[in-house]
Amino acid sequence: MSYDNQRDSEEDDSDDDSDSESSGGRHGSALSTFFTRLFSGFLRNWGCLRGVHNMLNIPTQAFPAPNSQQRIGPSSQSGRNKVALKPGHSLMDWIRFSKSGKDLTGLRGRLIEVTQEELQKHNTRDDCWTCIRGMVYNVTPYMDYHPGGEEELMKAAGIDGTELFDQVHRWVNYESMLKECLVGRMATAIKAFIPPPPPPPTSLAPPISLAPPPEKDCRPRYDWFQTDVSVHLVIYAKRKIPSTGCTSVDLEAGVLRLEVLLGKMSYMIHLRLADEVEENVAVHTAASVGKIQVSVRKQAKQKWTSLGQPLEFHNTFLRKKDRALFYRDCVLVSKTEVNHNTHVFRLQLPRGTVRHVPVGKHVYLKALIKDTEVVRPYTPVDESMAVASHHSSQDSDLYLMIKVYPDGVLTQHLNSLQIGDLISVSGPEGTFSLRPLRDVTHLYLLAAGTGFTPMARLIRLALQDIDSIRKTKLLFFNRQEDDILWRCELDELAANDERFQVEYVLSVPSDGWTGRKGRVDECILKDFLSRPDGSKCYVCVCGPTVFTELTIGLLKQQGFSEEELHAFQG
Repeated sequence: MSYDNQRDSEEDDSDDDSDSESSGGRHGSALSTFFTRLFSGFLRNWGCLRGVHNMLNIPTQAFPAPNSQQRIGPSSQSGRNKVALKPGHSLMDWIRFSKSGKDLTGLRGRLIEVTQEELQKHNTRDDCWTCIRGMVYNVTPYMDYHPGGEEELMKAAGIDGTELFDQVHRWVNYESMLKECLVGRMATAIKAFIPPPPPPPTSLAPPISLAPPPEKDCRPRYDWFQTDVSVHLVIYAKRKIPSTGCTSVDLEAGVLRLEVLLGKMSYMIHLRLADEVEENVAVHTAASVGKIQVSVRKQAKQKWTSLGQPLEFHNTFLRKKDRALFYRDCVLVSKTEVNHNTHVFRLQLPRGTVRHVPVGKHVYLKALIKDTEVVRPYTPVDESMAVASHHSSQDSDLYLMIKVYPDGVLTQHLNSLQIGDLISVSGPEGTFSLRPLRDVTHLYLLAAGTGFTPMARLIRLALQDIDSIRKTKLLFFNRQEDDILWRCELDELAANDERFQVEYVLSVPSDGWTGRKGRVDECILKDFLSRPDGSKCYVCVCGPTVFTELTIGLLKQQGFSEEELHAFQG
């Protein structure tokens, strides 16, 4: 299948987070395509086992999918290889099969406690068990339905596959789709602790205890102050923060949840406020000094003696990938046609939510379809390509450019939504960093299909906010002319700003097409890319897995280093 005919990550069953990008890790083994993090706080007692509910979606391709824009990861990473599934083995076929009432565990409905020795016995293609977050599943029935192929699943056969999965797919809700395959939980072995013997003395002198030098405290901190009518929470990040946004604030029923993304780390404030407030939130950021101020208005004019009651994970500084996904229901306020099969969906966040998705990050959309939770990653775009049309700092609406596939489980659902309907949206995910763009003079963007979506905001960022970039060039691959997304806006931008250039390549052009033809190859790239004397170049690639892997390989052959390449993984 040619890359321009493959479905996008949103619909292919697939990470950002391989940290990817998530840059070049939004942007791992391919196996990671099998499971995700969700166990935290789950099944606190044995009786919960029967309650394992709809919390899975195993996408049909590596994350984000073959044409994904969702994550950027190091260029050396390759998304998992998607295999051709047999007819009748799609995601919806698996959902129907798993709900058919057949015994998928081989235990006739019993749940058992599984020892390490027992788990290791089930390590063949016809008898494959694996452990995810302490729960054991018989994945044998799922082999033929797995988009990554049985080889990927077999990497976790008879062992704990949690770490492999978490490398990329912590967002995947595996529990719903595999709940009928649940064998039971791992038995916990308790080992007696035997302290190690003290080291032999090296001299007759008494040991000298040397305290390690104090480390600089890099943890963010917070403070607060109040007036008669308002309360102000101040976060001191202790570092510069992105001007493109790194803060998500959610205020609902008196509970304030604030998360600040700082590279691969996440700082969280989680409080039940001391008194009632209005659900209007204002966020002000001083990026250069790393200061964020969140302001809310009191409902009553009185002094607070405290900010509030700490809740779970309050004042914690953790790796972002160790945080559970947090969703809020957003309202569909408009749907604008881009071309014959693609629309921009505008989603309005709840009144008490302020959420800016940084450039290079993605969000997840979640929906319950046929009693199964389906999750897909999407990269937001701006309302338009016009550099002058900057959003208000308080405008948190999300604009998602989504291609609707005839057989797309989630996109068909999204396309059926009416204005005013709700859709669950996660906070920003991924580890794409703007740091590699420092001092870059020439930015090259290679996109295929909806792999264009992460490039849209990168283009605006390069032209508006990064003074060192003298030239930004987009090479945009599509099948036909009517597949080109935002062509008029791209052409207008190129005409009005000499620092931007765009070229289109069609694999199935019409007779009247005068532009480039074909698919990505060495000749096209050599002709498009240049390295002026004294320049510092950077290349971003996004598209189907086949396209991305081929392009990265060709770029390396032309002398581009790992540090100069980032691939939004699919």
